[in-house]
Parts: sequence; C-alpha cells; structure tokens
Amino acid sequence: MDKNLKMIPVSRIFSNVHYEVPIYQRNYAWETDQIEQLIEDINSSKDDYFLGNLIVNQKENNVYEVIDGQQRLTTLYLLERYLGIPFAKDALRFEAREKSNRTLSALPDTNQLTDELQSAEIKSGFKIIDDYFEKMGLKSEQESFIRRLDKVNLIRVQVPAKIDLNHYFEIMNTRGEQLELHEIAKANFLSKIESKEDKAIANDIWEYCSNMDSYIQMNYPKDKRDKIFNSDWSDLSVKTVNFDSLRSYYHDVVIVDEKMSLRDILQGKGKTKDSNNDSEEPENERFESIISFPNFLLQVNAALTRSSNDDDDSSLDDKNFLINLEKNWKDESSAKDFLFMLLKSRVLFDKFVLKREYARDYKETGKWSLQKLEKYTDNKGNKPKYVGTFGGDEDNRNKQIRTLQSALRITYTSPKTMHWISLILTSCLNNDDSDILQILEAYGQTKVDASGYTTATGFSFERIVFSYLDYLLYRNGYSYNGKEVVRPLADDWQFQFRSSIEHFYPQHPTELVVWANEDLNCFGNLALITVSGNSTFNNAMPVGKASTNPGIIEQSLKLKIMTEMMRQNDNNWNQELAHKHQREMFNVLEKG
Repeated sequence: MDKNLKMIPVSRIFSNVHYEVPIYQRNYAWETDQIEQLIEDINSSKDDYFLGNLIVNQKENNVYEVIDGQQRLTTLYLLERYLGIPFAKDALRFEAREKSNRTLSALPDTNQLTDELQSAEIKSGFKIIDDYFEKMGLKSEQESFIRRLDKVNLIRVQVPAKIDLNHYFEIMNTRGEQLELHEIAKANFLSKIESKEDKAIANDIWEYCSNMDSYIQMNYPKDKRDKIFNSDWSDLSVKTVNFDSLRSYYHDVVIVDEKMSLRDILQGKGKTKDSNNDSEEPENERFESIISFPNFLLQVNAALTRSSNDDDDSSLDDKNFLINLEKNWKDESSAKDFLFMLLKSRVLFDKFVLKREYARDYKETGKWSLQKLEKYTDNKGNKPKYVGTFGGDEDNRNKQIRTLQSALRITYTSPKTMHWISLILTSCLNNDDSDILQILEAYGQTKVDASGYTTATGFSFERIVFSYLDYLLYRNGYSYNGKEVVRPLADDWQFQFRSSIEHFYPQHPTELVVWANEDLNCFGNLALITVSGNSTFNNAMPVGKASTNPGIIEQSLKLKIMTEMMRQNDNNWNQELAHKHQREMFNVLEKG
C-alpha cells in the first residue's frame, strides 16, 4: 500500500493519535438516519468491511488535521465512547469550538455540564446511539459489537506535502458525487443501440469523454484522432456532423458485443481496449477538470434544454441524475443524438471552459488555464500544443475571460450551482461566434444585482458580490488618491479558493474598542479570503494583518485597496474609511 495510505481497524482509529477538526469545517451535523446507517453497516458486516476514507494532513507526529471525513470520524468517536473503548479523551478536538471539546471530554456523562456549556449536536448524536442500541436490543451484545470493530477498516489518506489545502478542500466539495450512477446511465444508453459498430462508437464516446483531466482529442487513439478531428485537432472534422458520420472511422475490430446485457456493461465488459493509443504526452498529470464526468453529463443535458436565464439547481443535482438523463435513452435515435452532443460538447468544454494546469513554475499549486489544443509536428511526429483560446495565453481578452470564469468557479463551488458552464455550452452549441465574455459578464452582473447587496450586512453579503467586484477591479484597475493600487489585467494575480468573509477591523478586538454593528458589518470593512487566511488573521488589528501577512492581503483586490487607504491615513483604519470604501465599491458594482 502507498506510504500515504494506511488501513486502520476502527477499533484502533483513536489509539495513540490526535485528530483536529479545523475551524473552516462545519459543525457536527449527522442526525438519526446517518448515525443509524453507520451502526447498521458495522453490525451487519461480515468478514473484513471497508467503511471509507479519512483524508488528513499530518501536522506533527501522531497529530492529524481532518480534511474530509470528520462527520463519520466524530460519529465513530461517539460510538466508541459509548462502548467504553479506552483512548485519550482529547483524541478528537475541534479548533476554536470549546463547547464541542468540553462535551466530547465529558462523555458519557454530560449531565455534569449545564446546557450553556455543551454542544447540543454532539449530545444529540450520543443519545441517538444510545437509543438505537436500546431499541435494537444491542445493549446485551456490546462485546460482540466491539469485536466486530476489529474487522471494520478505514483508510487514512495523507494528502501530499505542500498541497494547497484550500484548493483541495474545494475539490473534495466539488467531487463528492455519486460516481456509480454514470455507469448505470451508460448501460441504458448502450442497451438502446442495436448494431455492433454503433455500440463500439457509443462506448468510445462515453469512455473517452469520461476522462475529464485531459483534452478529449488526446483521449482518442491516434488513428481515430486524425479522422474525427480536423487537420490541426482543434475541433471536430467538417465530416463529423452526427453520430452516424463516425461509422466510417470504425472499420477495425469491434469491441462491444451486440448481445451484451445491462449486467455485462455494468461489469465493465464493454470497456474500450486501445492497442494504438500510444501517446507520449502525460496529459492527465498536467490538467485538472473543474467538474467530474457525472456532473459534465448533467451539464450537457442542461445545455441542450436550458433557456438563457434558467438556473434550475435540480437540473444539475446528482440526486436527480438518472431522472434528468432518462429522456435521452428513450429510443436509439435519442440515445445517438445525445451521445454525439456529448462528444461535441466535450470539445467545446475543453476549449472554452477553464481548467487547472500543473506545469513549470506552478506545478505544486496549479494555475487557472483557458487554452485550446492544437497539433504541431516535430521530428518525433505529431504532438499537442496548448495556446490561449482567445488570441494567446497573455492576450488581454483571454486573461479577462479566464479570470471571470475563475471568479465564478470559486464562488459557485457546488456542482449543482455551476450554471455558468451550461450557459457557455448552450451559447456555443447554438452559435459558433458567441461572445462568451459578454454572456458571462451579463450573468455575473445579474447575480450581483439579484443579491440585494445594497441592503445586506455582514455575513448576509453573497460571495458573488465580492468575487465579481474583484473581477471588475482586475478588469479596470483602480487608483486611490492618484496612486495606482490595482493595475488593469495584472499578469500575476489570480483568484484563490475563497469562502470566508473577513472583518478587516476585527469583530472582537483585543486592543481597541468594539465598533458599532453598522460600522463593523458594512461592506467597506469586509473582504472575502480563504478559510486558512481568515484563521491566520484571527482578531489581529488591520495594521498587523497588513504588515505580517501580505500574501493574504493579495488574495483580495478589494482588501488590497483597503490596505492602501489605511496606509495613506497613517496606518489608521477607521469607520469613516470603511464607509467611504463601501460607497466607492458600490459605485464600481453599479457601473459594472
């Protein structure tokens, strides 16, 4: 097993180890259904049973920060305390949540704590466990249950060193989808297609489109790549106009058996086996898609049916996955049409929707990338090259569209809210000359206007207001008292994964007086930064934040302007400056 992976019996998950749940993780939130299901999974397991992954970041020897899996881990802590399994009371701790920590330490007897001193959620979770053991008659079988924990395993996954944890956390959020459903959808699509040749074509489209972390052209084997795509690989060939037009490229061995059942397909018997896909390029080590393949399927489906202003979250919700797609496999014709549009949309997606790229100087952390693939030829043969989609990587229009898309990406992090992607696909499918910049700016401005930002306060400001404002500042630049603070289209600035509203003047200052609510929570005193940046700033005063953490200041162009205003005011950030900044930023948003 990889050195970063360790399989651990649940009975020993808290032995000689300490887990910390960082402040940016949500509170413990599991309720009856999830807790009882976990206990039932353990109780009904036979032989060895795999309970899932626990993603961690090792901070020091035997101390791990929990990145993903804290709800399950907390429930296991409650369960094992209930069963009386010995381990240190501080084996699990929540950062900056003393009620939670106090309640965990007091278990199993929380009556020693008043209601004001304990976490209602953790107390409730412990009671749900007690009630379940009572109603299922398991109290008399606790020893047997404890022995079963020896055969129930978690895999503790250590994230790579130097990884951007803010990025990783967003990726976990983005990709926490039901990945098995797309295999059921594939089985339904292939079951509607009659001939061997057409099944092979359909199977290839599905399999090659499913690899989201490389450009679709490079997923196809070389012989088909040169036929399906045009001479420089940048688009579909003029002869590739529908599903049936792909038949002429499939005169070789047919892989998919026309008599395969749904069970055969689901078991992977229709997987493509390429003998000639010997591409030398490490494509899936360089690029990272911003959505998973199941989400891409929903995006394509939404693009084919959406109206220009239709943001229906249910259309992109994986809970409705099969229901949303089933109309596309009602018969052979509809199945073929959708599969061809899937291929066409994937070409458009790769060209017009940004990715994360890991290359050269930014291989560790990645960089937003909006590039199209083109072919070039050297003495070793044909190879791909990646150039800015709109006139080159550093062309102003390409930088502007890339930055606007990244603003939307870091704002709408849940796949079911990424409607801007289907908006791009719809526009490009309907019109080869779509003005993507104009479309996305109109979309962003509409979202800002609909947020009611002029009457919002504090944490009620929607994230799109901060993100779109920073995009406008990036696009136009900004000067304060004659000094250029933000240079238009600055080459070295990119959006980070930000989700935490920061009060520049702190909510709980340790040195000076507390501001009145209308001053503290006005837009001029707020900025959007990463969760780790917010934790680092804590309750420091503005001048301390600016002087000791310039990298965090750079996360927000708005915050950069606030810092310059403070410096020009003898390093004094006050209520008057905050309200002045609010007026100026609202003016930027109103002009759009």
